[in-house]
Amino acid sequence: MRHAAAGFALPLPPALKEAQRCRQNTGFVINESATVTPETIAEERDTKTALLKGWRRKCPNCGKGKLLHSYLKVNDSCTECGQALHHHRADDGPAYLTILVVGHLMAPLMHIYYVQLRPEPLMMSLVFCIGCLLSSLYLLPRLKGVVVAYQWARRMHGFGSED
Repeated sequence: MRHAAAGFALPLPPALKEAQRCRQNTGFVINESATVTPETIAEERDTKTALLKGWRRKCPNCGKGKLLHSYLKVNDSCTECGQALHHHRADDGPAYLTILVVGHLMAPLMHIYYVQLRPEPLMMSLVFCIGCLLSSLYLLPRLKGVVVAYQWARRMHGFGSED
């Protein structure tokens, strides 16, 4: 590419070089490890059913095998269909979602409880500490299943490369 006024050649930025390379290929390159081809687009995974299977802590592929083998440990693969599950990158997502949901449930309940009943502060803190703890323990593994199932359905983090 030549700059018209100065008469000298400017190098293409790396992003433009990558865009030109992607346009020349038949598939769409996402990153170095995964390529989306027309065949993989055709076999779209249903996100809603995968999320429901994840909520039940079942394999997002078959819905029969267990997703977790302890409270929060994800199996390396499904015992029923053999789907590899070790690709997941749930990290802090389930904990963040749990705090978000529990906070949005407990805050209005705390307000209503206080306005309607005017309980003793110690009793109110005891009730809501137990409520927060129990709801967090219930939601955390289910939301982890949802995050892993979402990653599987959207072919994130290697879930689409070796099907």
